[in-house]
Order: sequence, then structure tokens, then C-alpha cells
Amino acid sequence: MGSSRFPGKPMARILGKPMIGHVIERVSKSTKLTATAVATCDKEISDYIESIGGTAVMTSDRHERASDRCAEALGIIEKMNKTKYDIVVLVQGDEPMTHPEMIDEALAPMLNNSKIQITNLLGKINTMEEFEDRNCIKVVCDINGDALYFSREPIPTRCKIETVQMGKQVSIIPFRRDFLLEYTRMTPTPLEITESVDMMRILEHGMKVRMVPTKHITYSVDTPQDLDRLEKIMATLATI
Repeated sequence: MGSSRFPGKPMARILGKPMIGHVIERVSKSTKLTATAVATCDKEISDYIESIGGTAVMTSDRHERASDRCAEALGIIEKMNKTKYDIVVLVQGDEPMTHPEMIDEALAPMLNNSKIQITNLLGKINTMEEFEDRNCIKVVCDINGDALYFSREPIPTRCKIETVQMGKQVSIIPFRRDFLLEYTRMTPTPLEITESVDMMRILEHGMKVRMVPTKHITYSVDTPQDLDRLEKIMATLATI
């Protein structure tokens, strides 16, 4: 709720419903997940989620990274459900266009290859406006589909965009359980802090992040202007 770019963002209404409500309802429809919960440090969000029959987990208000908050929530949920989970999928609360199939897309490489510890969805950037938006996290990949770098700046260089597809991080991020816990023990890194991107901690420690292209078009919400634009888009889409 204390977002510096958009105070109160999770409870901002889209088509009459708080944004976080859209996210949890869409994520809950994934057939691959056995439990869904909202991790938050705000009682207002917790109360709302519980009012619609969802599960809310109260976490510390000191986390700088969503991945660290997710790890804390995992410990609480495992105790609550008396279950040790294999994979944890982090979905950020500002992704109200999340489609249940996007969860499946992100999970597929991990389910097919036990060596992959973490994946991120990779979306297409089709406009210069989005390419130059600092709220949009750009990513470039190697020939195997692993991330080379994440940045809020336009990458790759502007003069090459005719030949290289511009890509963005979509914040649907499956971790293997033990790797998520390992992440929280890694020392935060200079580029992670500079870019304010969780995944840079992994890259700077010499590990891989597998990027998974999504067929779905999606936009996150970072500003009130994003909310207005996205509401118009969602009004034209069929209900999931």
C-alpha cells in the first residue's frame, strides 16, 4: 500500500474490483497450483482477501524484494497447511492481466527439466513508449533462453531494435522451494540494488534464470496512468 510510485496501488479498482482481487482470482484458476495465498504487510489487503474467501499471509514490512517476502510467506503457509511444497510461483500483485495459462507456461520448463531452478515469463515489447518506460523491466537473453541482464533502461541498444525482439520481464516467477530459500541467504548485490530487480541477485551470484516466452499479452500497473489504460484493455477482454 505504501508504493512510492502509486500509493494504495493493490487496492486500486479496475472494473469495480481491487487490482489484487483480479490477480488472486485469476491465479487461483490455474490447475497446476495446489494452494494460493496473498503475502502482504498491509492489514487492509489482508482483510479484503479474507473477505472474498482467500488466504492472506502477513509478512514483514521491511522486505525490499518480492522474492524475500515470498520466502517468508512460504514458511508460514507450510506450517499452516502442514505441507512441504516443491515449487513456489511468485506472481506480483500488479499483474491483473495474469491468465491461468501463464502459470502453466512458466512452470513447463521446470516440470520437464529438474535442473532448472527458476524461470521468469518473457513478454514482448512492441512500442518505443514501453521500451523507454523505466517501470518496464527489460531483459536480454543468451541463445539458450537464459537471462543475461535485466534493466529498467532500454536494452538492447536502441539502434539494434529492428533486428532483435525487445523483451520484458513478466512477474510470474516459479522457484524450486529450496532455491527460493537459498535466494534469501544470498547477499544482496550491487546491480540488484542499482536496477531494483530481484533476479539480478541470482545472475550476480553466477546462476541461471530461464526465460519463458508467453503467448499472452499483458501489462503491469505501476502508475495511475497505467491503471486507466489497462482498465480500457480489460474491459474489451472476455472474462477468464
